[in-house]
Amino acid sequence: MSETGRIDLCGLDDVDEGGALKVEKDGLALAVFKVEGEVFVISDTCTHGPGSLSEGFLDGFEIECDFHQGCFDIRTGEVTAPPCTVPVKTYKVHVEDGRVTIEAP
Repeated sequence: MSETGRIDLCGLDDVDEGGALKVEKDGLALAVFKVEGEVFVISDTCTHGPGSLSEGFLDGFEIECDFHQGCFDIRTGEVTAPPCTVPVKTYKVHVEDGRVTIEAP
């Protein structure tokens, strides 16, 4: 973690438009998404099971877990399709000088 209280995750160019990148940093497993030029970061672990959300199917702002096909809104973390019932954690994202950072939890 930096002196600003932020965790550096990756370069902006490391995440393809409409894609996802799994990042493990400071004990966190995170999924970084880029959609319509915006970057979103959520916990990579599905709240319903052991699925990795960065390996799921991204459709617009919705990520479908590859384990039980539950879905979440990557902007809010809210559940958008069962069997998931618990939202996934989201992180406040900053993009500066071509780097993606989040505020430390």
